[in-house]
Amino acid sequence: MRIVDTIDEVRRQVREWRAQGLTVGLVPTMGYLHEGHASLIDASHRDNDRTVVSDFVNPMQFGPTEDLESYPRDIVHDAKLVEEHGGDLIFHPDPSEMYHEGFSSFVDMTVLTEELCGLSRPVHFRGVCTVVTKLFNIVKPDRAYFGKKDAQQLAVIRHMVDDLNMDIEIIGCPIIREDDGLAKSSRNTYLNDAERKAALVLSEAVRLGMDMVRSGEKNCDTILSQMKSLIEAEPLARIDYVKMVDCATMQQIPTLDRPALCAMAVFIGKTRLIDNFFTEDVQEG
Repeated sequence: MRIVDTIDEVRRQVREWRAQGLTVGLVPTMGYLHEGHASLIDASHRDNDRTVVSDFVNPMQFGPTEDLESYPRDIVHDAKLVEEHGGDLIFHPDPSEMYHEGFSSFVDMTVLTEELCGLSRPVHFRGVCTVVTKLFNIVKPDRAYFGKKDAQQLAVIRHMVDDLNMDIEIIGCPIIREDDGLAKSSRNTYLNDAERKAALVLSEAVRLGMDMVRSGEKNCDTILSQMKSLIEAEPLARIDYVKMVDCATMQQIPTLDRPALCAMAVFIGKTRLIDNFFTEDVQEG
């Protein structure tokens, strides 16, 4: 397993693999890897001959008041995890390698980015779409792997790939949770003991919503109001949003008459965490 920090090195290695007739998977990450990322690397290792993991805290997707400088980083830890799970190459560039002086080209999207995280993080998805497009152009993978925890991001990337005729298969992988239910996240490290306990309210609200869907409830307001009441009962929690949206458009819906995503963002203290469930997964379960 190698770590490289330039675009030329990545392209040179991928060309060598292609010359041998090998398939390539890409796992885009912002580093500080955990079991959720490991599951993506595992999936890529199963599906492809070689796996590239990008390890890059992308400044373009952070707003001016967000946690770019404090976002956790540990390339030594990351390299160990990638190697253990069958990754072959880590691309770990500096921001200057990805965004040269005078950089002024961006990939943007409407509709899908206007709800959920797009409302409170207006620059976020432009940064995501731009960096993911660059990674796709650099690596040219057969498949790319993203977690369903970032459900809106997954929908945006799938739509972008379709709109721009990118010849890449996008694979969504299930949320990986701690034993007590909290969704794995690099930002969980920000939580103190009291906040870590309070953060369980997100997965508890997910379970409540899933139970209501499983029992046949179709009215979105009914489901969401009970989920919000549960979250609001936790003193350390502050809701950013809890919404039910169409899986295809990310627009809010009143009734469960189509495949839907129930997504939430909640501040626990100063830390913003997300969680979700897809109604189709509940019905199948």
